[in-house]
Amino acid sequence: MRSIAVKLTLAFLLVGLTGAVLVAISVRYRTQREFDRLVVDQNQQALVANLTRYYQIYGTWSGVEAVFLPPVQDSSLPLHNPDPRWNIRRSLFVIANPDGTILFGGSPEIAGRKLKSRELNKGVALQVNGETVGWLIFVPTIDRWQPGTPEGNFLLNVSQATIFSALAATAIALVVGGVLAYSLTRSLRELTTATKELASGKLGYQVKVRSNDELGELATSFNQMSSELARSNELRRKMTADIAHDLRTPLSVIMGYTEALNDGKLDPSPEMFSVMHIEALHLSRLIEDLKTLSLADAGELPLMLQSIPPEVVIKRAADTYRVKADQKGITLQVAISPDLPEITVDVERMAQVLGNLIDNALRYTPSGGEIQLSVAATGEEVRLDVKDNGSGIPAEYLPYIFERTRLGDKARQQAEGETGLGLSIAKSLVEAQGGSITVQSEVGVGTTFSIHLPLKPEVS
Repeated sequence: MRSIAVKLTLAFLLVGLTGAVLVAISVRYRTQREFDRLVVDQNQQALVANLTRYYQIYGTWSGVEAVFLPPVQDSSLPLHNPDPRWNIRRSLFVIANPDGTILFGGSPEIAGRKLKSRELNKGVALQVNGETVGWLIFVPTIDRWQPGTPEGNFLLNVSQATIFSALAATAIALVVGGVLAYSLTRSLRELTTATKELASGKLGYQVKVRSNDELGELATSFNQMSSELARSNELRRKMTADIAHDLRTPLSVIMGYTEALNDGKLDPSPEMFSVMHIEALHLSRLIEDLKTLSLADAGELPLMLQSIPPEVVIKRAADTYRVKADQKGITLQVAISPDLPEITVDVERMAQVLGNLIDNALRYTPSGGEIQLSVAATGEEVRLDVKDNGSGIPAEYLPYIFERTRLGDKARQQAEGETGLGLSIAKSLVEAQGGSITVQSEVGVGTTFSIHLPLKPEVS
């Protein structure tokens, strides 16, 4: 199969050749037509008058060739409006009798030929006293310009120049088309090579952006995609390492106790079984969190959507964590704006999201601090805020706070027994219900997590 470059080159060649041929034909036709018109306009009117005058005087066409000679050669001929243009070559015009038989003029090949009516209609009827006594016909209308004559040579030169120009235009079109086709397909070839590199596992491979057109946009989009794939792969690798670390910790504790019990090095005790149970619960939560994230990524997270007043969700979360907040000496407040529209959410999933956010706020807010849960309608969305006056998050970690890596953990050290995936799960659950989640924080001042839920959600 021919390459796109060859196809484009052939297309340019075809277009150039077609255009050149059409221009050549048009130029040839219009040149001859205008040239014929020029000759006729310059000579026919005076020639008709002189021929009519000649027939009026002599009553015959015999000796009519004198009309085509300069007046100085036959001063006795009463020509009309003497003019140097009378010296007209006889090959330009023919004179025919009323029935169409050529009497004079033209080339020797057409002498004595009887013209058809359609050919006579191209000429001018010579009339005397209202009677047609002959016909004056411009030769090129019934026969082509003869080679060797100045007129024929002129038109031949025009035709040759037109053909040469057409060939030159075709050659230029071929060269320009080839260069342009190569330039256009170079980016495509580079993108093809890049996709093969990407398929072979070389993530992050970049191509050179050579233009600002659609191909340039395609190359830019490819580079962005390649970079995102490389970044996602790196994040996935880090997340896998983090998960392996988190799984290994409770498993190590459980395996240590079970091996000691099996070897008889330790005697069983309620405290030992309590520790093993706590680690097993931690392991179970981690597995459940991973399952939730996997379902959300695959778009298969089951949702039970229903329309509900947002204050119901906020009050339920506040009631769930009020005792825990009181135990830590933290004030838990609720602020609800009036006349709120209903939201369409999965109540249990939203309880899980708010639970993660409130649990984080309780973990990093000191005793005597305050956590505020609020809900308000803003434009086409409802916003739920979880605000604390805790330690805050350094600005350099905010872009990574929802990622499934330990970058976010540097901002908030995980408490024992937590999986470290709570914020990632919260983000996935909110987005699965058509919303979004954002964070604002300042070290030493506090943190605000905002859940934005559109009034008409597009559930993924």
